[in-house]
Amino acid sequence: MVRTTTSPLFTAVRLLPLFAATWLTGCGAARPAEHPSIVLEQIPPARSGGAEAFEPISGKVIGSEAGQQIVIYTHFGAWWWVQPFRSRPFTAIAADGSWKSPTHLGNDYAALLVMPEFQPPVKTAALPVIGGNVLAVTTLRGSKADPTAPRLLRFSGYDWKVRTAPVDRAGEPTEYEPANAWVDGSGYLHLLMGQADGHWRCAGVSLTRSLGYGTYRFVVQDSTKFPPSAVLAMFTRDDREEQEAHTGLDVELSQWGKRKGHNADYVVQPYYMPENTTHFTVPPGPVTYVINWAPGTATFRTLVGPSANSHGRQIEEHVYKSGIPIPAAEKVHLDLYDFFHSASGLQHPVEVVIERFEYLP
Repeated sequence: MVRTTTSPLFTAVRLLPLFAATWLTGCGAARPAEHPSIVLEQIPPARSGGAEAFEPISGKVIGSEAGQQIVIYTHFGAWWWVQPFRSRPFTAIAADGSWKSPTHLGNDYAALLVMPEFQPPVKTAALPVIGGNVLAVTTLRGSKADPTAPRLLRFSGYDWKVRTAPVDRAGEPTEYEPANAWVDGSGYLHLLMGQADGHWRCAGVSLTRSLGYGTYRFVVQDSTKFPPSAVLAMFTRDDREEQEAHTGLDVELSQWGKRKGHNADYVVQPYYMPENTTHFTVPPGPVTYVINWAPGTATFRTLVGPSANSHGRQIEEHVYKSGIPIPAAEKVHLDLYDFFHSASGLQHPVEVVIERFEYLP
């Protein structure tokens, strides 16, 4: 039997690091912790696409702890803007550290790992730095990939882009399903909202080009059967504008959650100025809505039936001469959604049929 021995000097040398570590710990020094980090895996294209252009962004956090969240920023213009909405600035982290969210397009993208107490600014010229409630920050230039090609419909002789991106309405996100918009064999546009896979999804389309001053005519089948919270909005909007400050001309068919009262509005945005909204009531059956947009004037008219001209029986007319927008890059939007769905109690699908859209310069 061979006995292995270790010299006293060798033993002392081996024990020195242990003694040092024990001494440091005893003096209150903390062992340095691993800093968390963020890896961006799916990077949206480098492109400014306006209010309706969304692409997915995703990544993974290494070293995160329970309660921590991701805050995403997109850089376009002179600002970093919180994503996807100012009312929903936090993105949850899954158990495996992964996260994913839609984001507006920009030139650069950033992800911050933050504590629950962090209050993200809506927009900022410079990103928050690591420290306090900000645990990690990573930024990347947008990719060179092309944005996802939109789905298009041909309706009334025009190309319409089908909405896929969510929208924030007064702090309540609304999701959209592309399959909920289609054109039937008669050339009529159908918009549907309802539940799918446990999610409530709506429908919307928008013209692919701006038309400017002129007469806009919409023929809508019976909207009086809408539940009180359902909304059909037919409007012009420049998608480059911030949602809270956008201008435009709207016809809105809804009771806004009230079971009695008017079921239609004319609006010159912004809607919150009392003189910019006119309430009225439309009867059952097809109705034609007309907007005549001219420099400094917008004339709204509503006619009974699918009027091909302006000689049908008139229901309502109103002329606005204040706050009229000037044509820029605005497009016509047709949007069916539920007003504050989380509180409306609406459970059944709602469908509307728009028979025709016409534009005369």
